[in-house]
Amino acid sequence: MDELLSYTQVSHALTSLEGWMFEDEKSIFRRFVFATHIDALGFVVRVAATAEVLDHHPEIQWVFNRVDVILTTHDAGGVTPKDLALAAKINALET
Repeated sequence: MDELLSYTQVSHALTSLEGWMFEDEKSIFRRFVFATHIDALGFVVRVAATAEVLDHHPEIQWVFNRVDVILTTHDAGGVTPKDLALAAKINALET
């Protein structure tokens, strides 16, 4: 099982993850907005491929040009280093 991070540890890590914030005490969230729905769809596909490689799968909500991503490690019951690593990789996909 992955190491569950404290609220303080996650808060500290979020200062270096642009755009990410707590969804609740057990997950982190970021909204991405794109010029078109096709741009948003392409981003969703890239996120899915990245998540598959890491074997860690986010909750993704895609509505037209907006993509919401929620990360948590269900087995651990909250945010783990796995979530923070995926958040950083997702941020890198935005450009």
